[in-house]
Amino acid sequence: MAEEKESTSIPLSQAENGGEDPEDPVKSPPTSSSSSTRQACCFVLQSWISKKFMTGCVVLFPVAVTFFVTWWFIQFVDGFFSPMYERLGIDIFGLGFVTSLVFVFLVGVFVSSWLGSTVFWVGEWFIKRMPFMKHIYSASKQISSAISPDQNTTAFKEVAIIRHPRVGEYAFGFITSTVTLQKDNEDEELCSVFVPTNHLYIGDILLVNSKEIIRPNLSIREGIEIIVSGGMTMPQVISPIERIARQGERIPLNRIM
Repeated sequence: MAEEKESTSIPLSQAENGGEDPEDPVKSPPTSSSSSTRQACCFVLQSWISKKFMTGCVVLFPVAVTFFVTWWFIQFVDGFFSPMYERLGIDIFGLGFVTSLVFVFLVGVFVSSWLGSTVFWVGEWFIKRMPFMKHIYSASKQISSAISPDQNTTAFKEVAIIRHPRVGEYAFGFITSTVTLQKDNEDEELCSVFVPTNHLYIGDILLVNSKEIIRPNLSIREGIEIIVSGGMTMPQVISPIERIARQGERIPLNRIM
């Protein structure tokens, strides 16, 4: 009889609640709507945080790279003359960098003279006779001459747009020289256009008729920036030089009328 009473006895807490178990998921009130709302809010918050974090990375990445490269360049250039000042007992950061800039400027002034150009030509002649160094020097000189302010020594004459590789597709290139192709009926003027591929100095050399070349209103430095950046610095509007010249001639007539 005692065992039957223990089995049929009901706890006091359950008796007060009418015999219902609050921990029973079947008998407890539904909470699915509140949990789904909480999950949606958490998802929106995570998405917002992730988006803002990526925006911060996109903004800070070029700034960090710019400061890092600039700091590395200053330390690298400063290292040429800073040991000389350290031996003299002068410890001023940046003094070697300023000295290097002045040294480069004086070299430019010296090479521009007749004596400096002669000395430079003799040194270049010796370097070109060395087996391994001549290839490095030739590639480095092509890079420096491409951005040289002297138009007479610039490797790239103009920026060109040609139809390549198929009709309806265009490619950026640089005019390096011109050549005359002799034919039976008439001579044809061809331009040597260098079209870079995955690198500024690795590409194809195409001979294109000068009349089929589109000469845009872009400088050589702007063309190099477009190639190096993979087209990310592409201007929104590119106009041929001939069209700009025609529009410039029409403006005075419109103003007069």
